[in-house]
Amino acid sequence: MNPVLQALTGLALILPAAAGARVSAPVRPEAGSPDAPRAITPSPAVTRVAEWVTASGDNHLLPYAIVDKTNAALFLFDAGGKPLAEVPVLVGIALGDDATPGVGSKKLAEIGPAEKTTPAGRFLAKFGLAFRKERILWVDYATSVALHPIPTDAAKKERRRERMLSPSPEDNRVTFGCINVPKAFYGKVLRAQFQKKGGYVYVLPDTKPLEEVFPRLRVQALMQVGTAQ
Repeated sequence: MNPVLQALTGLALILPAAAGARVSAPVRPEAGSPDAPRAITPSPAVTRVAEWVTASGDNHLLPYAIVDKTNAALFLFDAGGKPLAEVPVLVGIALGDDATPGVGSKKLAEIGPAEKTTPAGRFLAKFGLAFRKERILWVDYATSVALHPIPTDAAKKERRRERMLSPSPEDNRVTFGCINVPKAFYGKVLRAQFQKKGGYVYVLPDTKPLEEVFPRLRVQALMQVGTAQ
């Protein structure tokens, strides 16, 4: 079995599926708690991107996360490519892999339904101040896409915690484009990895071909073919 796939599979088996927790033991949420994620397994696309990043060193010795929008999941790796955690996420309401030009400068009330997308791509994410003077992890500052816990004001109104914990990823599309993650994971796992120098976030597409968003995957595929011959 490929080392990366083996590590991902091993991580999925370490913690009990009943609790749905895919984080290290010190921050494992109790079953039924607001931060208890559902059971998650890596898709072929996640495994392929993880293999490419590890083999090529595309993360430049920084921690990185892979966001699978289709399955509403995030997979976190340390700087050396070791899988650390996998958690459910909430993403933009609308399907689509591109941000609308100028959307980052709009007020929330001005953003139309079709503009509420989580753009796909490779982003160098760093912590910075948000409009509420809180430090959040900016994935793409220009389009106002950040990675953060569920906002308090939206948690009850939009039932975001319930959506995050539901057995299906179909109702996890609820944000304006930001990526929401469990609070415990954000504060105790992700922050520890990204707070010093930041890290990379690879957001997988839900409408475009994977190799269109990450062209270097074609190079990896050609190298694999050449090795096999």
